[in-house]
Amino acid sequence: MAADLASRDPVRDRGATSIADRVVAKIAAQAAREAVGTVPRGGSKPHASVVVHRDVARVAVSLELDYPTDVGRRCGAVRSRVRTQVEELVGMEVHEVTVHVERLHSPLTRQATPRDRLS
Repeated sequence: MAADLASRDPVRDRGATSIADRVVAKIAAQAAREAVGTVPRGGSKPHASVVVHRDVARVAVSLELDYPTDVGRRCGAVRSRVRTQVEELVGMEVHEVTVHVERLHSPLTRQATPRDRLS
């Protein structure tokens, strides 16, 4: 038993680390930006929200994509990158990454001019 106590790292066993949800969300959003690459002209950068319970995170990412694109492949890349980055940088398990595609930007919608309002 004395050998068992001597082999433990007493510094590691002291204290606790708490990481705010907003910090995890910021890491997830940055990972999503890296996975998406360029943001569509006139679009918004990806943003994320998280729910953390103990050492388990559930992440929701919202993003906009260019049209046409392989939506499934791009969303899969975002899920993979977010999961990897949060697990590596924060040390939390990521049980779920939900990706919401809020908007597709086509060349036609980027060139369209706003219509005059009717009174």
